Amino acid sequence: MQHQKILGSVAAVAVVLFLGACGASPTSGGPTSAAGADKSNTKAQEVYGRINRLTGDERTKTLLDLAKKEGTVSIYTSNTDLDKVIDGFKKTYPIEVKVYRGNSESVLQRVMQEQQANYDGNDLVETNAGELNIMNGQKMLYPYEGALRDAVRKEGQADGWTATRFNVFVIGWNTTKVKPGEEPKSFEELADPKWKGRISLEIGDVDWFAAMYKHYLDQGKTDAEVRDLFKRVAANAKIAKGHTAQGELLSAGQFAVTASSYSHTIDKAADQGAPVSWHPASGTPIQPIVIRPNGVALMKTATHPAAAMLFVDYELSEGQKILHESFRVGSIPTANDPLAGLNAISVPEKEMLDDPKKWDALYEEVVQSGQEVK
Repeated sequence: MQHQKILGSVAAVAVVLFLGACGASPTSGGPTSAAGADKSNTKAQEVYGRINRLTGDERTKTLLDLAKKEGTVSIYTSNTDLDKVIDGFKKTYPIEVKVYRGNSESVLQRVMQEQQANYDGNDLVETNAGELNIMNGQKMLYPYEGALRDAVRKEGQADGWTATRFNVFVIGWNTTKVKPGEEPKSFEELADPKWKGRISLEIGDVDWFAAMYKHYLDQGKTDAEVRDLFKRVAANAKIAKGHTAQGELLSAGQFAVTASSYSHTIDKAADQGAPVSWHPASGTPIQPIVIRPNGVALMKTATHPAAAMLFVDYELSEGQKILHESFRVGSIPTANDPLAGLNAISVPEKEMLDDPKKWDALYEEVVQSGQEVK
């Protein structure tokens, strides 16, 4: 089985572009440091610094006046639910929005290639934590500050970028295949032979795997015990490629349980009438659940910095309501916080960035025990 080395490929993009930038000809017009690490747009940073110091109505009025003069904003994103946020922004403000959308790796690659070429194609980027951390490490991002960032869950107040939503990994099931009261009580239970062929893992869920792996180590299990647990679960599993496909197969009853579905995938399907859930008859979801931030960042080289900041302000205010309507878990807790009272553990982003090959290799070793589904 060919495992998608998600983390390794992301890191590889950064390394290749890093080396390409370092080896650029002095007359080529490229930056003098890795992927544009020393590039700066003094005007943009002056705007960022000025707005970051403002609060309340003064911030809103100043930002809107400046953004109107700029007239446009360019966004690179991998967020499939951002369209409704963009539509709401355009209805609220007279700002043209230009969008490039790709998967998280292609967004990272495009940003880094453009920075290397001294081309300022985007004002902000909205994508996954891993890619944002790489860009921040290359000094491409400018800190966003203010009351809205302060309200974000602490796990989403990252260096250089701010979470707008969280992917929440949960154990879900098909309610026609798993009757009320028969739901698994824990992840460990999925290693029981009674679940043979009835559960599913997703081939790219290295980040979920790393979080759960560390959780069990922290709980006192040995490394050998944790590996054994995951291998026994995988031996019972069908290995799906992609959360969307996995969700469709769960709804169709191709397997009874998913060990690491996105909560919003299950919630959307249930809203459309599919027999799926991640809330057992007891009412308390299976724990721990794994959370991974996805977020937005201001480009240090933005040509429309005020419009970019205005969009971030919008996504962290009215945009949160729109994301909630798409069953996303927003980064700012609400009165109906779906994570309230739950044992939520975070993806170890730094460890994964520091040693992506380790986690890729471990998870590949695990999923080899499963049966791939097409």
